Amino acid sequence: MDSIKQEITLAEAQEKVDQWIKTVGVRYFNELTNMTILMEEVGELARLMARTYGEQSYKESDKGKDLGDEMADVLWVLICLANQTGVDLTEALRKNFEKKNIRDKDRHQKNEKLK
Repeated sequence: MDSIKQEITLAEAQEKVDQWIKTVGVRYFNELTNMTILMEEVGELARLMARTYGEQSYKESDKGKDLGDEMADVLWVLICLANQTGVDLTEALRKNFEKKNIRDKDRHQKNEKLK
């Protein structure tokens, strides 16, 4: 990838991950393996968040970890699962916004805990 910042859509991300898996990665792990890997990656992200923003102290093995890289690892495996299960993430996210805009239209503004 060149040094110029390049935007990438969800559809492009799904295609790029698919191409990488089919060429460099050989094949997708099965869905249950990828689900487990996703949980591992979320755990690594949680660990870094707890040390960066929470009260836990860093262990030597935590130092130098990049929050964005950990988030990208989570996203990568999520994209793999979407590709494997036929989920169009662009459409899924669009529908999710629609759902939240209907369901939660007034919910958060009326929540006294958020004021």
